[in-house]
Amino acid sequence: MNNHMRQSLKNLKGKNLKVNFSLPFFMRENIMIYVLNCGNCFGRETICRANDISNKKNGSGYNMKELKDYVRSIPDFPEPGIIFRDVTSVLQDAEGFKLAIDSMIKLLDGVEFDVIAGAESRGFILGAPIAYAMGKPFVLIRKKGKLPCETIEQTYDLEYGTATIEMHRDSIKPGQKVVLVDDLIATGGTVEAAIKLIEQLGGEVVKVIFMMELAGLNGRAKLANYDVASVITYEGK
Repeated sequence: MNNHMRQSLKNLKGKNLKVNFSLPFFMRENIMIYVLNCGNCFGRETICRANDISNKKNGSGYNMKELKDYVRSIPDFPEPGIIFRDVTSVLQDAEGFKLAIDSMIKLLDGVEFDVIAGAESRGFILGAPIAYAMGKPFVLIRKKGKLPCETIEQTYDLEYGTATIEMHRDSIKPGQKVVLVDDLIATGGTVEAAIKLIEQLGGEVVKVIFMMELAGLNGRAKLANYDVASVITYEGK
């Protein structure tokens, strides 16, 4: 730590600040910079450790990007006036993918549950690593005709026509508490159908989480009786 930083700390009169000087020098210096510039640190006791900063360190410093910074927005797709929020730009970036999973796991703080379920196909991509990280089983909700054993099914409306999803009859046991995971909530039709399947099997949906939400499409209205959370909310469509 240089003299300027030491002097800056001395000038923090009235601040109850503790600093862990046992850390290696390069970590101390970066942590001190973080403490001096973080308004949230002031006014309460702060113990500085390496994990108090973002754990997304790169070769040139610390990456403080938010998850929405990794989402690619494509205008006028699939039709004029629509902004397509592309999850592939998150998945193909290692830090972005990790941040997505970590952020969705945080949405489950304090939630008691037994099983994670994900809808085909991006619900698999996000739900499986969340289940792995949290030590929970993961069950699939698939398009009709894709599961080999005895199934139950639920049909729901699309803009043009209908679609049907299925679950294995033995995938959820009666009384199990279930978290439902998907990448995006738009109109809410798919997740509403998925909830009906889980409840047909005797499961209780205790939380529904998404990476992104298009609030302008009002999908939450179909899920008004459930605990719903998303990491990113876009106000439009």
